[in-house]
Amino acid sequence: MERNNRRLLTAVVVSDKMDKTRVVRVSWVSKHAKYEKSVRSFAKYKAHDEANATKAGDVVRIMETRPLSKDKRWIIREVVK
Repeated sequence: MERNNRRLLTAVVVSDKMDKTRVVRVSWVSKHAKYEKSVRSFAKYKAHDEANATKAGDVVRIMETRPLSKDKRWIIREVVK
């Protein structure tokens, strides 16, 4: 049974140089509090890819999970594009 309280995010793979680990970039747009201008922000996460199936440029869906290493807290669920 899958837990429903885990976060799911859509991200782009930016690095595939590590074994079974991908660096992914999550982007979002928000409004500035005072000036109401659209501001683009991003965060980079390390995600686990057991089969080494993804390459740089792929759009993937990642899911939050238990700590797998010092920096890895996400796993790649599926390749979107």
